[in-house]
Amino acid sequence: MNDQDLDPTIMALLAETQADTAPADLPTFKEISEKPQKKIEDTAADSAHKVDLSLTGFKEITKFYEEESNHYFDNPSYYKIALGGEGEQAQRVHKVLSKYLTCQDPKDRTVYRQQLITSWWELIRVMCKKVADKNLEIPKRMLLRFGVVLPSLFTPEQKQLFSTVIFKNNTGEPVYYLDEWFTEILTGRLNLSATDEARVPRKNDPAAEAQRIQQLKSKNEGKLQNAESLLNSKEVERQMLENELRNRIDSLCEHQTMLSLEPHKSPYTEAQKKLFIEIQEKLRALQKNDKELSSYIKEFEEAKAIGSSLDEKMTGQPESIEVSDGDLMIEFQTVRQMAKMTCGRQGNQFPVFTREFFHCVPRLTGFRENVLSILKWVEENDPECFVRIHKNTKNRIVPYVLCLPTYGDFGFCWEPFDRYNRVTSRGRIVIPMYPRDLKIAILMAVADLRWQVAKEKASYYWMEEGLTGQYYQWIERQKLKGDLKSYFIADYVLWMTKEVDGIQRMDKELRAVFWRFVPFNQAKKDDLKMRSPVYAELYQRDLNRAMSDGY
Repeated sequence: MNDQDLDPTIMALLAETQADTAPADLPTFKEISEKPQKKIEDTAADSAHKVDLSLTGFKEITKFYEEESNHYFDNPSYYKIALGGEGEQAQRVHKVLSKYLTCQDPKDRTVYRQQLITSWWELIRVMCKKVADKNLEIPKRMLLRFGVVLPSLFTPEQKQLFSTVIFKNNTGEPVYYLDEWFTEILTGRLNLSATDEARVPRKNDPAAEAQRIQQLKSKNEGKLQNAESLLNSKEVERQMLENELRNRIDSLCEHQTMLSLEPHKSPYTEAQKKLFIEIQEKLRALQKNDKELSSYIKEFEEAKAIGSSLDEKMTGQPESIEVSDGDLMIEFQTVRQMAKMTCGRQGNQFPVFTREFFHCVPRLTGFRENVLSILKWVEENDPECFVRIHKNTKNRIVPYVLCLPTYGDFGFCWEPFDRYNRVTSRGRIVIPMYPRDLKIAILMAVADLRWQVAKEKASYYWMEEGLTGQYYQWIERQKLKGDLKSYFIADYVLWMTKEVDGIQRMDKELRAVFWRFVPFNQAKKDDLKMRSPVYAELYQRDLNRAMSDGY
C-alpha cells in the first residue's frame, strides 16, 4: 500500500511530526498514563448462555440502532482513556500507530502495519484481564469491541453509525462482542473454548476444584434438560392418547333406544364394533408410553439428585469461578487464532478500525442485531440448522456467536458443542464484523456448524450415513480433490442464496442430497414445487418416502 492509497483526510488529521512529538490527535504517552481514570456504569450482564429448549425461533428484531447518539466517540479524551493505564503495551501501540499514520514511504508503512498487528494483540492480551471490572471505561470497551482506538479515523457517517449501536444485549440471545466474551469467560459463565493445548491441572487449588465441579454440573444439566424435554413430550403424548381413548369409549357407550322395545337399547353397531380394535391399539400405545415415561422419570430423578449433590459441593466455593491467568491466556490465544481465521492467509489482518478498510453498509455490519436478523432468516429457510437430535427428540440449540472486529470475510464454527455436554450444550461460531458480505459470512459459519454436528452424529459411519455420508459419496463420484468441508460450505451458500429462490445452480444429484438432508421449510417447498418440474420431482420423492418405512 502506497501513500496514494491512504485516505487523504487521515493524512490531514495526522500530519508528519518530529520523532519525539505525536500528531495532534495523538497525545504523548505521559499524558495518557497520567490521565485520571473515569468510572462508568457496568454493561448489562445477561443469562443468554442458558439453553431454553422450549424456544422455537428467534424473536423479530424491531430495533437495530438507538434513536439518539450515545456520544461515546465525542469525548476529546477518548484516546487517552482507551490507552491509559495499560503499560508498555499501550505505549508501543501509541508509537507504532503514530508512525504508521504519518509515514509516506510505502515500504516503511508495510513494516509499521505488521508491527501494529503484533503490538495491538499484545495490548489486547493485557486488557482482556480487566473486562470483568464493572467500572471499566467505555473507550476501553469500544477498543476491544469495535477496534476503535482513535475516533478521528471515522468518517462523520461512520461515527454517527457506531454512536447509535445498541450497547447492551437486550435480545436474550448468546451473541457476544469481544469484551462481553472475555467477561463471560472470566466470570465462569462461559467455559473455555476447546483447544489442542493441554491444560496443566492445579493441585489443591480451590478455584480448580470449583471449576471441575462446574464442568460436572454443565454435563449433568445437559442430561437434566434432555430428560425433562423427553418427559414433557411423553406427557403430551399420553394426554393425546387418553383423550382419543376417552372419545372412543364415549362413542362405544352410546346406545340408541330401540323402537317399540323401550326402554331397551340397541346392541353395538358395526361402527362401534370396530372401536374394539382401536381401543386395544390405544391401550397398547398407552402401555408403551407409560414404560417410556417411567424410564424418563427415573433419568430425570437421577439427574436432579446428582444436581443437588453438586450444588451441595459448591457450597463454600467462590460464587464466581475466576479463570486462572494461564487459562485466560490460552483463551486469548484461541481468540487471536479465531481472528486470523476470519481473514484467511491472504486477508487483511489490520486490527485497528479505520475508514480505509471499512466499506460496510449499516444493515450489513456485524453488529449484534444485524447478525441476529440474518440468523433468523437462515433458520426460517433452513429450520433444522440449529437442531440436534438425541433419542429421536429434536432439540433446538442456538450456538454461541462471537463477533470479532476484523475485516475478514469468513465465518466458521469453532466447536459444535461443549465437550462436557454433547446433548444440550451450545456450539460456538465466529463472525467477522466488517466483511464484504455479512450474510455470506454467517451462512459459512452455519454451514460449518451443520457439517460438524452431522459428522459427530454419524460418528464412525460419517462417510456412509446421513448428510456427510451422502455428500462424501457424491464428491467421490465427481472425483473432486481437496477439503471436503470447504466444498460443503460453498454448496450450502449456493443452496441458501440461489436454490432457495428457485435459481437452479446445483448438480441434480447434489440438489437431491440437500433437498432431503438440508430441507427448506414446508412453505418454501410448496412454493418451489410450483416453479419447476425439478423441484416437483423432489417434492414427490418426499411424499413417497413419507409412505415408506425408510423415511
